[in-house]
Amino acid sequence: MPMYHPRLTTIDPAETKRYAGLTSKSDFSAALLAEACTQGQLLAMPKGVWQVYVYDQEEHTILSPEPLVLTADSVIKHLHGASQVAVMAVTIGLPLEQEVSNLFSQNQYTLALLLDAAGTTAVETACDAVCTIIGQHAGRSGLTAGRRFSPGYGSWSVEVQPEILKLATGASIELSVTDTKMLVPRKSVTAIVGLYPYHQTVNLSHQQELACDKCGQAGCHARKETISK
Repeated sequence: MPMYHPRLTTIDPAETKRYAGLTSKSDFSAALLAEACTQGQLLAMPKGVWQVYVYDQEEHTILSPEPLVLTADSVIKHLHGASQVAVMAVTIGLPLEQEVSNLFSQNQYTLALLLDAAGTTAVETACDAVCTIIGQHAGRSGLTAGRRFSPGYGSWSVEVQPEILKLATGASIELSVTDTKMLVPRKSVTAIVGLYPYHQTVNLSHQQELACDKCGQAGCHARKETISK
């Protein structure tokens, strides 16, 4: 069971501002933003775990001990050409969100909002670090790793969250899921990464779209890309 503890050397203020929905606020306090990022770096306890499985792309099935059949078109398209998949789970733990609750209870709403956004930046950064390690491991087997794809992207329902968490062995990093399919701790991510034979990589560019390309929330303040009309 591969496990990795990414080291966060910084939390990107620009990304934190974006996740807070404040990108267009040019007069926002840089000092408060910096304080949130510093607190976030101190409180985040990132760790990730993953498992690699053979993927039957004809039957759209992850060949785990209890095979999981994928039915959503978006994830099936994303994994086209993959011969294996890495199913991953990443969290930054509970301390940051506990501090966010403390700040709200003390009426420090702005700092709480920014710290919450810093947590999102932290878990996304940790996910990128875990994906880099997955890619390095895949390369030793003659495979190339694609982009991660999470339940909730496109037509892939979050209802599959418990099965994905189990495949990733998320319980080993103290991750759980509620009846409403929310991850606990809240600043956590599960995802699937397609692993492709090198000869398939020439076709990856058209199917490895960014997450925002698959989301229909046009008014989202955290959107990175402009929606194509």
